[in-house]
Amino acid sequence: MFDQTTYYFRQAAEIMGIGKRIQRLLENPQRVVKVEIVIERDSGELATFTGFRVQHNNARGPFKGGLRYHPTVNEDHSTALAALMTWKAAIVDVPYGGAKGGINCDPRDLSPGELERITRKFTSEISDVIGPNRDIPAPDVNTNSQIMAWIMNEYSRLNGFSPAVVTGKPVELHGSPGRDEATGLGVAFCIREWLKREDAEIKDRTYAIQGFGNVGNFLAHHLSIRGGRVVAVSDVFGAILNPNGLDVEAVRAWVSEHGKLEGYPDAEAIPRDDLLYVECDVMVPAALGGVFTKENVHRVKATLIVEAANAPTTPEADKMFQDAGVRVLPDVLANAGGIIVSYFEWVQNIQQFRWDLDDIRSRLDNFMSRAAKTVFDLAEKKEIPVRTAAYIVAIGRVGKATVLSGI
Repeated sequence: MFDQTTYYFRQAAEIMGIGKRIQRLLENPQRVVKVEIVIERDSGELATFTGFRVQHNNARGPFKGGLRYHPTVNEDHSTALAALMTWKAAIVDVPYGGAKGGINCDPRDLSPGELERITRKFTSEISDVIGPNRDIPAPDVNTNSQIMAWIMNEYSRLNGFSPAVVTGKPVELHGSPGRDEATGLGVAFCIREWLKREDAEIKDRTYAIQGFGNVGNFLAHHLSIRGGRVVAVSDVFGAILNPNGLDVEAVRAWVSEHGKLEGYPDAEAIPRDDLLYVECDVMVPAALGGVFTKENVHRVKATLIVEAANAPTTPEADKMFQDAGVRVLPDVLANAGGIIVSYFEWVQNIQQFRWDLDDIRSRLDNFMSRAAKTVFDLAEKKEIPVRTAAYIVAIGRVGKATVLSGI
């Protein structure tokens, strides 16, 4: 995955004429932390897990990025995602660098007590490299506001009251209104800005969303209330389809009650992966990465791909989409709403002053609209893919900050 991220970086760097030495400086992480986490399970047995925190670049501000709890978490994966966070923060112009990490565990196999113990032990092990002005973790795959609350509490126990050490906390524990919906809402704003260039609105298109977790759920909601017709959604268990449009709020209520899409009565059940190939205008991968490859691109019927997930499209698939005239709005731009509202939460914690939800949504809209306009204008002016334009914007900002700070 790091090779994939580096490929996009180098593609943009070559267009910019950046020398190889500066490329190496900007693409490699500044620090990689690997820790062994040993806990006592409820059964009394010892269990060992490996945790990672990769800090990519802090030329523009403290490291920032999520923590994911998943069996696939490793150094390469974390390094790739940390680099993505560096470019993402630069594209939307928030004062952060990139970091990422997590623990190679499956939370479904852990009791609530075990999950808390593993979180607190991991926090203790990395406490000397994170902090409100050093590195601020956030939720990611299989982590949530409760886990962020444990991290804040454990770090504060060691270092004094420090709510700004993590974002994505419960509102009752110094979290920010609007953080849960931020990524999905940001994707909706990005889609809106692109459609403006086609003299269209969200209500003029049909949508399919792969993944109905936090991002996909809120995205479906915000598309629907703006008149968008969501025809299909999927989760890990399966997918549902209604060509006439799903009742999104009914689907959300079903998932809230049953925990999955399976069994939803007012739609056709289809195999999970078939969602990628349904008839729609806009396809939104909003789950894990690597879903579009050179083997399946030819089956995709959508004319616009919006990457709500990180790295859902391989470089080979990306080139095939370009050749076929399918536009791709890249992850480093489309799903940046999370880091923007994380920045808002961090600022509120430092100020010890809470903003209201309408203010947060308005500020998110401003950040996403400005970033999208900058990237789309550059892509149009240079006649290059949107992804390449996004990386050029990011590299320019990070590179200038690095040089101005002194290498």
